[in-house]
Amino acid sequence: MMKTALLVIDVQMALAHEDASDMDRSCHEAEENIASLLEKFRTSGDTVVHIHHHGTNPDDPFHPDAPGSAVQPVAAPKEGESVVIKTGSSGFVGTSLQSVLQESGIERVILCGATANHCVESTTRSAADLGFQPVYAADAVWTYGITGPDGVAHSADLIHSVSMATLEGEIAAVKSTKDILTM
Repeated sequence: MMKTALLVIDVQMALAHEDASDMDRSCHEAEENIASLLEKFRTSGDTVVHIHHHGTNPDDPFHPDAPGSAVQPVAAPKEGESVVIKTGSSGFVGTSLQSVLQESGIERVILCGATANHCVESTTRSAADLGFQPVYAADAVWTYGITGPDGVAHSADLIHSVSMATLEGEIAAVKSTKDILTM
């Protein structure tokens, strides 16, 4: 059986603050699905790693001194679970994540959290590049609508869909929480 870890990425209050401002958001059930994944991994004694973003600019809502850097209660680490702090997009760059996973003999990683097209996607790509088998939890990630440099607005649902499409098959397996829970 393949040794698997759950990576919970950037489920922090800065994103809850964005939700409260009525930003265009995808996958409103993501936090519920993250809770289900956490329960399954914790019950089975499998590895859970929390990845938190800490912005380096004091004005960044994820700065460690800002209220936005706090972890959302749904994803609060439990005693014994590793917490990795990152300052960039990928959970692997400039952190101990790779060694934490390798020391535990992890071969496959399930990725969930936020945002789908930024830190979760970056960490998924890095995981694949480093030889882990990534599984992107399609309905346990979310993102927000954005406007491109050309002025074209892209909905959150479109961004989410494109993120899944660019990862599926070539970089990661894209699976629903239900499918992951039965793996």
